[in-house]
Amino acid sequence: MSRKYKFAEKSGAYFISFATVNWIDVFTTDAYFWVVIESLEFCRKNKGMEIYGYCIMPSHIHLIFRSALNDPSGLIRDFKGFTSKKMLQIIEENAQESRKEWMLWMFERAGKKNSNVTNKQFWQQHNNPIAIWSLKVFEQKLDYIHNNPVEAGFVTDPIDWKYSSARNYGNNDHTTLEIDMN
Repeated sequence: MSRKYKFAEKSGAYFISFATVNWIDVFTTDAYFWVVIESLEFCRKNKGMEIYGYCIMPSHIHLIFRSALNDPSGLIRDFKGFTSKKMLQIIEENAQESRKEWMLWMFERAGKKNSNVTNKQFWQQHNNPIAIWSLKVFEQKLDYIHNNPVEAGFVTDPIDWKYSSARNYGNNDHTTLEIDMN
């Protein structure tokens, strides 16, 4: 069942998190991570997404963003819709994916339980946006995002997680994904 969360202030910045159905660890190879990275970059360049912080974990994504076009809901809907289709395609075509049949079965099973889905469901539907209304809230959420891989035991320093804006802030390294730091 979908939980309806609203983006109250259309022009504001938000912290959101969203996960794969059943928290499946999908993002385990560069090819899968790059689908998300390239999609975020497309949204930055073409859909008015301003990205202030991000972290892509194996089963979920954290994002601090703003919609310059004042449509955060539509932006996230389009992002999740595109990445869902692309991820399902790339998993289906990946001959080296040892978990392919299981993952596709899980996505299909989740889709059958949701009347809004016609075939397979990749992302959980909710994202619970939290407004970034002060510098203190921004810093708190950014620290949470950047420390997520450390808390999960993947790295000992947030800068070492390749798929996080910790590198942008800590090393001024924008090679994975450029963000809006102004």
